[in-house]
Amino acid sequence: MRGYLIGCVAAVLLWRLASAQIRYSISEEVNEGTVVGNIAKDLGLDKSTLEDRRYRIVSSNADPLFHVNQNDGILYVSRKIDREEVCAQSSTCLLNLKTVLENPLEVHYIRVEVLDINDHSPSFPEKDTTLEISENVLPGARFQLKASRDGDSGHFSVQQYKLSQNDHFRLEVKDKGDDGKIPILVVQKSFDRETAGSHSLVLTALDGGKPPKSGEINILVNVLDINDNAPLFSKDVYSVMLDENVPVGTTVIQVNATDLDDGSNGDVVYSFSKSMNQNILNIFDIDSSTGEIIVKGLVDYEQKDKYEIEIEASDKGFAPLTTEKSVIIKIVDVNDNAPEIEATSFSSSIPEDSRPGTTVALISVNDLDSGLNGKVICSIGEDVPFALSPSLQDKMYSLITKSPLDREKQSQYDLTIIAKDAGQPSLSSEKTISVVVSDVNDNSPEFSLSPYTFYVTEGNEPGTSVFSVKASDRDENDNALISYHILRDGSEENKLASFLNINTENGDILALKSFDFETLKTFQFQVVATDSGTPSLSNNVTVNVFILDQNDNAPVILYPVSSNGSAEGVEEIPRNVNAGHLVTKVRAYDADIGYNGWLLFSLQEVTDHSLFGLDRYTGQIRTLRSFTETDEAEHKLVILVKDNGNVSLSATATVIVKVVEPKEAFAASDVKSSAKDEEDNNVTFYLMITLGSVSVLFLISIIVLIAMQCSKTTDYTSKYLQETNYDGTLCHSIQYRSGDKRYMLVGPRMSIGSTIVPGSHANTLVLPDRRRVSGEVRLFFGCFDFSHPLSI
Repeated sequence: MRGYLIGCVAAVLLWRLASAQIRYSISEEVNEGTVVGNIAKDLGLDKSTLEDRRYRIVSSNADPLFHVNQNDGILYVSRKIDREEVCAQSSTCLLNLKTVLENPLEVHYIRVEVLDINDHSPSFPEKDTTLEISENVLPGARFQLKASRDGDSGHFSVQQYKLSQNDHFRLEVKDKGDDGKIPILVVQKSFDRETAGSHSLVLTALDGGKPPKSGEINILVNVLDINDNAPLFSKDVYSVMLDENVPVGTTVIQVNATDLDDGSNGDVVYSFSKSMNQNILNIFDIDSSTGEIIVKGLVDYEQKDKYEIEIEASDKGFAPLTTEKSVIIKIVDVNDNAPEIEATSFSSSIPEDSRPGTTVALISVNDLDSGLNGKVICSIGEDVPFALSPSLQDKMYSLITKSPLDREKQSQYDLTIIAKDAGQPSLSSEKTISVVVSDVNDNSPEFSLSPYTFYVTEGNEPGTSVFSVKASDRDENDNALISYHILRDGSEENKLASFLNINTENGDILALKSFDFETLKTFQFQVVATDSGTPSLSNNVTVNVFILDQNDNAPVILYPVSSNGSAEGVEEIPRNVNAGHLVTKVRAYDADIGYNGWLLFSLQEVTDHSLFGLDRYTGQIRTLRSFTETDEAEHKLVILVKDNGNVSLSATATVIVKVVEPKEAFAASDVKSSAKDEEDNNVTFYLMITLGSVSVLFLISIIVLIAMQCSKTTDYTSKYLQETNYDGTLCHSIQYRSGDKRYMLVGPRMSIGSTIVPGSHANTLVLPDRRRVSGEVRLFFGCFDFSHPLSI
């Protein structure tokens, strides 16, 4: 016996591969750690990848019977296996295992047959039993005994009975399949109670082991006096159909037996056979008087679909006679089990760029019912990018993607899987699983504005932040981590980018130099935002910078200017001039624009306030009255020229007015005229050169402005128009449009390329749209005076 057990433990008895399944056999009660089989070898798997692919057995049992080693792919026994505990009285004990490999997903099914060993001896319910038999019993009378039970199955269960040597009985055995072999005592010789009132027998049960194990029962047969008719059943076969789950108390069938004897010897009582299984006794009961079989427990088709019940009909004679009859009860299945869903998810998340058809999880369904009641259909909602694909294995489905995923639209899906059987009425169940969509770098950074427009006041402090840009990325984590840099490609357009620096983390832009409006009016550069994904994505934006003017330039006197460069001049006028005579005109300009460049003239010092007047806008000095004989011959006028900045800057000019007699004035006039003619000739020559240069620069500026305007998306345009009625103060006007309005800005001359800042209405006049109104506008503003019709 020991050698047999050792042989069973030492080797795997059988394996085979069919329909993606492997079958092994192993004996029960083998030690923990016993090798069942080399799964990796039998399936042709690479042992070096088993641990990385998380090779394992999928089981819902908290204490599994087997485990697989991820290093060598061998299946081992986890604990001792008691076949009688695992498979009860089943003739074949098969355990189904499901093994899983990930990346890529593979599922293999293993079947392990647990082989029985002879570890139980036959035993009878009782050690001793007593039979009472009438003395007139005829040879051939049969008396069924309680069967011996053996915990083992198959060949190791009870195989035969032996009866001790005697003259009156012989032994027959009735094979009832799953219920075992039933010993029956058969009378072979009539009794004589007066010769022997009792007989002692020993019944021995033997199993099929080598050597066999046995169990005994002592039988005492008491011979009774005459009751010579046994009850007879009205039918040869009793069979009935019974629905499962019928209420307790339901009558299954009624059997009927009669006895030809009179009195108590003819009264029949009914009972179950002594060999009945206890499970049947827990489900059914019999009325001893009427023979009705009644339901007293739960009838479940899924536990057993047919019962064979042995009924005994006995009379009430002093030595009762008993007749046995089998009742076949077939259980009819009803749809009382909802489908069960088991979801095994092998990926905590799925990338959003997964192709349609990617497997997310395995879904298995099971219904304990049979036929149509056990046929299950699985489904999932139509409004999700997932679908269920049937597997080759029955009642297995793969949860796959059916359309592209986008994490930015939805990062998690709660999928409800519905399993519905085909019974009437149908039963269903639901299971919800969560699928997380992981991010991939599929979104470029996006700037909050495009293009950016910033206004910087000239004279800014170098090294300080002047403005910032901001970009966002719809991805997450590193894919949304943005860094900034300035595009420095050496092009003419980006040449000023070398004077800027940018904080790579927050987009703050620093100016490394101080800007001067009079030198630079506007410039643009490119900022690039790059995420930290792999590979990284980037986007760029154009930044337009406009320099705002500050009042940092004092007025400059153009006339009068003496030979030594000081703002002094001498003017001679005849004494006989009338009031309103133009003595001279002070000319000045300011490099600033707007109010900062708007000049006002005032008399700071004058010898006679009643004699001379100064136009505060044009700088013209005129006489207020005629000269008299008492007026002095020389007058000193100090003119203050200041701008209109918040902190105004100023300059002064001194004009000495000499009053002469008419003849002297005419002589002086002739001398001045000749000198002036020569000077005018020189001025004309230089003016022609200057005008030619300005014209060329003007054309170049117009071309550059048109190119810049075409590359911008702003909703306004700027036009630069030189004032044709130039009177010597270097003033100019600019027209530009913003929305449905047109503006004219009046101020000192601007260099070519100067830019008007939208929103600043200093020194501006709002003009009607020429498509609506054409009118006459009179301007008396700043440093020039003109009056003519405007048609804008």
